[in-house]
Amino acid sequence: MKPYIFLDRDGTINIEKDYLYKIEDFEFEKASVEGLKHLQEKGYGLIIVTNQSGIARQYYTMDDVQRLHEYMQMQLSEAGVCIEKIYVCPHGPNDNCECRKPKLGLYYQAIEEFNIDVSRSYLVGDRLRDIIPAKQLGARGALVQTGHSGAEDLSTIEKESIFENLLAFAKVIPYV
Repeated sequence: MKPYIFLDRDGTINIEKDYLYKIEDFEFEKASVEGLKHLQEKGYGLIIVTNQSGIARQYYTMDDVQRLHEYMQMQLSEAGVCIEKIYVCPHGPNDNCECRKPKLGLYYQAIEEFNIDVSRSYLVGDRLRDIIPAKQLGARGALVQTGHSGAEDLSTIEKESIFENLLAFAKVIPYV
């Protein structure tokens, strides 16, 4: 069993742009690629779990999202980073599905598929809904202060769990 980092996409890995699906609009967050590389070098597997309600709202299609993910993974691969899988919830907030964060459906799917050591794994994102499932899963949560994090009340989060960006988080977690 291996520990993994469950990563949010928008606002954590790439700059938050509401309903992002166009390759020409994609930009990595500052230090995110370096942070991902550091996490990988420490022995963690990398998985993305992302809500993409723009699909349900018919702003773009799953094919559009897959093209963007292929582009992102190609860019990361050139930097020596491997995202093992990207899990996507295509539903809207009112669809009552089991896969939309903070629900656990996609996490359970990944845990089973990759035989993940949850007790040594982390959930990382820029919003509370990205890290709330950590406690239920028996993992740890880390909030990065990029993307939407400035718009939420973080008083319920322990200061040790809040980081400037993905690289700052990657520097402090232990090697596997």
